[in-house]
Amino acid sequence: MLAGLEYDKRKRSELLGNAVDSSKTPSSDPEDSELGVEGGRKRATINDIARLAGVSKKTVSRVINQSPFVRDETRERIEAVIAEWGYAPDPQARGLAFRRSFLIGMVYDNPNPQYVVNMQLGLLDGLRGSGFELVVHPCNRASPTFLNDIRAFVERQKLFGVVLPPSVSEDESVARLLSEIGCAYIRIASVELDKPEHMIVGRDRLGGEVMGRHLVDLGHTRIGFVTGLPNFRSSHERLGGFEDALRKAGLALDPDYVAQGAYTFESGVAAGEALLARTPRPTAIFCANDEMAAGALQAARRAGLNVPEDVTIVGFDDFQIAQSVWPPLTTIHIPTREVGRLAAEKLIGKETRDARDPAPTAPYLVLRESSAPPPKS
Repeated sequence: MLAGLEYDKRKRSELLGNAVDSSKTPSSDPEDSELGVEGGRKRATINDIARLAGVSKKTVSRVINQSPFVRDETRERIEAVIAEWGYAPDPQARGLAFRRSFLIGMVYDNPNPQYVVNMQLGLLDGLRGSGFELVVHPCNRASPTFLNDIRAFVERQKLFGVVLPPSVSEDESVARLLSEIGCAYIRIASVELDKPEHMIVGRDRLGGEVMGRHLVDLGHTRIGFVTGLPNFRSSHERLGGFEDALRKAGLALDPDYVAQGAYTFESGVAAGEALLARTPRPTAIFCANDEMAAGALQAARRAGLNVPEDVTIVGFDDFQIAQSVWPPLTTIHIPTREVGRLAAEKLIGKETRDARDPAPTAPYLVLRESSAPPPKS
């Protein structure tokens, strides 16, 4: 027994007995229902060890899995309780836990390479100095082997946990799979889809409203909108925020001025051409990301229009392309890299924010040269 670790064994025996007796309701967690008898007394469960050591079940699991993110004093206390009660996790219940490496996976299906790069950089920021490394797994949600591929990736790499950016994060079947195989995960999304401890929530709707307010304040009333992929929640949230701004200004979005995009440059060109062919022509076009806004700029040039003198074109994300095109794009800054960092830190236990706060970041307007008041008729 460690020096300084004092407790009443009789009281702990009573506490353990009460804990075991009170857990007769079947549990879906094999660890919670591990009620055997060894040496004449009931065998402890992971919940009992957590209760006796005065910590959470998650902290006990981290000690068992030799995570570096547990204080020495806490680790020693838990190990002492484990040793006294002879606790040994059920191998079936442990699943992958004892075979995991110090690897974090990123599973993504996103057509925007700038988003993917920024997210990876953020994850690496969060893992730096932790001993964890990042491995990535591009996937195709439309593939019939989609879930099997993710399972194989997790088991082959023996992952500690997985970060799920959109749109993979929005697939409930992925979260269920990871829970079933005992792999920790963080979902990044524009709305709350899970318990706070599994979420980093962006504020895409707020960003859409901020940009909508900017365009209305400039005097625009005939505004086109280029959506992203329909299976991305972010596209719906950004459009919803834009409509919120119009509604507050006493305006409404004309469905004829909404064009379908796909979060790519090429789709921005096509959508821009379609909107600029409308009669009357919109005085502003709000694209749901910067890639599409850059495409819309090209469509305007092809039509012989000057930006922003003839038409305002704005984007969303504030990736490098927003500063590389001419004129530079007015856009909404979404701190994708910071979101990645927070996701990594939360996954490996470095995060210090309250786990109940799933929306730690806020978007803001970045004014550049692509927006101006509408042309005088």
